[in-house]
Amino acid sequence: MKDECGVAGIALDGGSVSYRLFLALYALQHRGQESAGIATWDGNSIRSFKEMGLVSEVFNEGVLEWLGGRIGIGHVRYSTSGGSFPENSQPFTVKFKDGMLAIAHNGNLINTGKLRRHLEKLGATFVSTTDTEVIAYLLVKELLRRDPVDAIRAVMRQLEGSYSLTILINDILIGVRDPLGIKPLVLGKLEDGYIIASESVAIDVLDGELIRDVEPGELVMIKDGEPETYRLVRREGTAHCVFEYIYFARPDSLMNGHLVYDIRKRIGEKLFIEHPVDGDLVSPVPDSGVTFAIGYAAASGIPYLEGLIKNRYLGRTFIMPHQEMREVSVRLKLNVVRPNVENKRVILVDDSIVRGTTSRRIVDYLRSGGAREVHMRIGSPPIIAPCYLGINMSTRDELIASNRSVDQIRDALNLDSIGYISIDGLIEAVGERGEDLCLGCLTGIYPLEIPGERCIVRQMKLTQF
Repeated sequence: MKDECGVAGIALDGGSVSYRLFLALYALQHRGQESAGIATWDGNSIRSFKEMGLVSEVFNEGVLEWLGGRIGIGHVRYSTSGGSFPENSQPFTVKFKDGMLAIAHNGNLINTGKLRRHLEKLGATFVSTTDTEVIAYLLVKELLRRDPVDAIRAVMRQLEGSYSLTILINDILIGVRDPLGIKPLVLGKLEDGYIIASESVAIDVLDGELIRDVEPGELVMIKDGEPETYRLVRREGTAHCVFEYIYFARPDSLMNGHLVYDIRKRIGEKLFIEHPVDGDLVSPVPDSGVTFAIGYAAASGIPYLEGLIKNRYLGRTFIMPHQEMREVSVRLKLNVVRPNVENKRVILVDDSIVRGTTSRRIVDYLRSGGAREVHMRIGSPPIIAPCYLGINMSTRDELIASNRSVDQIRDALNLDSIGYISIDGLIEAVGERGEDLCLGCLTGIYPLEIPGERCIVRQMKLTQF
């Protein structure tokens, strides 16, 4: 399960912005490991550098020095819209009559095809297969006849889906969040400027101060050194992606007014309340299950002890050609701590189960390592439906929970027992109203109209403010 992307934008009073964008993207690397890019305004035009690979692989001192300028945006990507190709790397840059534009996008549009066909009829030629380029061309079209704020308002009326954007229009930095706030975006203050980013950890790494979350439907513009804010559009309520809290965000991020670590710990505590079981140790699946397991152990009084250790130095392109060698590669990623699990009743805690293939392998490794019982506790309810709004989630046929009962999942994963947190328990742990969260992959009911799916009816239409 992968998220779409991470975005950042920084405007400084002076000096070069590229190295700080590099650090911000490093802090957001967990949001996308496929490609990385930076675009900066050098005083005359936008310079851009982007390639496939991790942040540390894409940039070096020479590139960062070449990316001169005091204002810029950056992006880390994992593809959900468009394939894994170099031309789909971001930020996208476009020239137009009044200068240049660069844009970086976290999210997924559900009306990309319709918008793309419309633009092609008007003569647009696309070089990528992503929805980000669609947004870029829509914005350029509007900028030819409107100021940036009105142009973005006009574009937002045409977009359906999730989006947090950082945009560079010549020397103006802009951040935009979709009207339901599905994807996160925050504003921070640096000693000598401002930053807009997907998560607060990008502000922390630069020793900045989190000001607040960008509101749903809000535009933040950094122009002449100070932020200006505009609430452009609004829908009734919000639809914060619940999997940001469960999986995608770093646990040390502050998001929508919540510390993600505290939410995950509360989920673990509620897991014990809803699904207690006798055991000798509570062990996380590293690293995704750590905070949940801490909460479960604290609530149960059962010792927290690692039964699995993750190899954090395995290259992301590590490939084995044959099945036997693929099994070896999995064991290279995770190793059983045999003395900790031998003849023990292990309570294994993870954030979620998607297909179940990896979970089955882990359970089998624990049993081969001597575990007497393996009980699994999961920090999300069963995933029963795809995500259309920015997560690379499987089709229903591939989701283990879409057509199986909990008992059938238990048997398929070779477990003694399995317990998922309930949807009500999850909502209580998050601390938001259920109607303000996007729970589509857990309920099959979505916050936007998606062909063939059920939708929450929003009483208030998209409205200009």
